[in-house]
Amino acid sequence: MTERTTTTPVIIDCDTGVDDALALLFAVRHPGLDLRAVTCVAGNTDVDGVVRNTLTVLDQAGAPDIPVARGAERPLIEPARSARHVHGQDGMGDLGLPAPARRPVDVDAVTLLRREILGSPRPVTLIPTAPLTNIALLLRTHPEVTRNIERIVFMGGTAATGNATPVAEFNVWHDPEAAAILLTAGVPITMYGLDVFTRVVVPGADVQRLRASTEPGARLAGELLAHRPTGPDPDGDDPSGGLGDAGAVCAVADPAGLGTRRLPVEVALAPGPTRGQTIVDRRPRPGEAEIHGGIREQTLVDVGLDVDVNRYVRLYLNTVENTEG
Repeated sequence: MTERTTTTPVIIDCDTGVDDALALLFAVRHPGLDLRAVTCVAGNTDVDGVVRNTLTVLDQAGAPDIPVARGAERPLIEPARSARHVHGQDGMGDLGLPAPARRPVDVDAVTLLRREILGSPRPVTLIPTAPLTNIALLLRTHPEVTRNIERIVFMGGTAATGNATPVAEFNVWHDPEAAAILLTAGVPITMYGLDVFTRVVVPGADVQRLRASTEPGARLAGELLAHRPTGPDPDGDDPSGGLGDAGAVCAVADPAGLGTRRLPVEVALAPGPTRGQTIVDRRPRPGEAEIHGGIREQTLVDVGLDVDVNRYVRLYLNTVENTEG
């Protein structure tokens, strides 16, 4: 009973996805996290593929009966635009994994999110690692959920360089309006963006050890990391792999490993080359635009700008290779 009261209730909203799968493997096995539900949204692949991949990962991890729900199949305004060129045609590295034995629940993602958030005896931490469509629909349809949300830690955005465009990160770019709605949630928000996302890399020797494991979950983690090489040859002497989205879940399990600054953030919504940019105001003082009457209300967000890479790599490996938790 004592251990249960010290866990953090979390819900992951994902678009599984190679690194979303790495995040799920970690969340299932970390003893300090109580994964109450997983909701699925179109992003890295179509939403039905996301559901399939999510269920497969939970099977491979030997997870308990965690409810999984299908969510939005496209952004609020724009058409869906996948990232199969990164994640493979099946969204999971085309590893040829077996079809899942478990099935999704018979309610939609927004319904499941509302049920699990309001039904939790303690405030829930939401961890979106995907386009934020489901979260925006939840906040607009059931704003009462915010009374039982402790924090939202989302993987998305950037204070510097983008990946979907020169200035926009994929999850925010995929549905900018949804990201803008997230910023109005009225609860504490942490942005785990590209500034830290790209830095947490598992060394090649550890990736190879995971790939050689006889335990399905650890082996899957190794194969997924090998699909995210930071070097030119995933099967070479140093097939290091980035944790990606999994770093956001590490930041929930161990917040001290993430260096943040509380800064004003807004999302660029206008058409053109800046659409989907997360504009992070790091200026020490107001500029001429504010002085001359251009003051805007901007949400203060804990923006991840630094990360203890070795700490999170050790945390991830120790957790995923622990099959007793």
